Amino acid sequence: MAKTPPLAIYVHWPYCTRICPYCDFNVYKGAKNADLGQAILKDLRHWRDESGPRVINSVHFGGGTPSLMSVEDIANIINTVDDLWGIPNDIEIGLEANPSDAIPETWRGYKEAGINRVSLGVQSFNDAALAFLGRNHDGAAAKRAVDLALEIFPNVSLDLIYGLAGYDTASDAEQAVAMGLHHISTYQLTIEEGTAFHRAEQRGQLRAVDADKSADAFDAVASILNGAGFQRYEISNWAQPGFESQHNLAYWRGYDYVGVGPGAHGRITENGQRIATTAYMKPSDYIDAISVSGVERREVLSANARASEYLMMGLRTSEGISIDQYQAWAGKTLPPDVTDLIQSNFLRSEQGRLIATERGRDVLDYITGKLLT
Repeated sequence: MAKTPPLAIYVHWPYCTRICPYCDFNVYKGAKNADLGQAILKDLRHWRDESGPRVINSVHFGGGTPSLMSVEDIANIINTVDDLWGIPNDIEIGLEANPSDAIPETWRGYKEAGINRVSLGVQSFNDAALAFLGRNHDGAAAKRAVDLALEIFPNVSLDLIYGLAGYDTASDAEQAVAMGLHHISTYQLTIEEGTAFHRAEQRGQLRAVDADKSADAFDAVASILNGAGFQRYEISNWAQPGFESQHNLAYWRGYDYVGVGPGAHGRITENGQRIATTAYMKPSDYIDAISVSGVERREVLSANARASEYLMMGLRTSEGISIDQYQAWAGKTLPPDVTDLIQSNFLRSEQGRLIATERGRDVLDYITGKLLT
């Protein structure tokens, strides 16, 4: 009998005190909604009925700004997951947080509720860059938040954005390393359709990204992090050994995950089929629908779609994909192009796994395009 895959739990809290001009997530301006916490608890119960008993891999609060949630809501959700499935000792229970929400009493309450990993949306320590990005904190507030998080939580990650026209991300990376962080996520600023930045560019009012210098900025950051003992275990994520994000690894490894909260996505395996789910986007629609289920859309993925998703996600990581697993899901062998990609040092094959080289991960869209056509 096939082993039941682990299950990760993702909780989406869609509220933000302000909407960043580069953000294209499912977010809404506001601080809280008294009914949403209870709706999420009901949705978790629906998912327990559907999933049956499972081993929980991780619990993650994302958004939006989940650091706007009350300690009571956080505790209720964690306790409900524990009551429904059981939470193994020492699994990762993470929360995304804004530096402006660094309130000692609240963060200590989060830890007591079970949060053991915090991901801080710092983006930069440069005041001008932060103002340009529409953030509601400055560099000094970012540093205070990092210090407080390191004091309270055993695992702290920090997000940095690179590629901003006129700003030096290398300095940000140097400061992050000096503060004693063990995990750093680096994201290139991209202009997504429908964002404030995109509308400004369409009007000819903005040049937010310096495309010519983005690669140089990444190389400078990579040199700093490599020199400090960080490993690039995924395209955008760097960690010292033992501090990798277990929740994100669940996505990249193709594990099942339940998504609750407005707009949350999920993947669940039932009767040998991989099912993609999406919750109702608007908080009011999600709350109104919850007497039945928060899921608005369900799609049974074809064998090829499941295998393709596994390949695209897994090649982002330093561990790559299991060739046997890919071929079992796809019902076919890897295409002949894989040989050329290996010979060109874009991929390597070792111990039954297909892994993108550092060179390959820098052009991953090209590689996956060759493998999936």
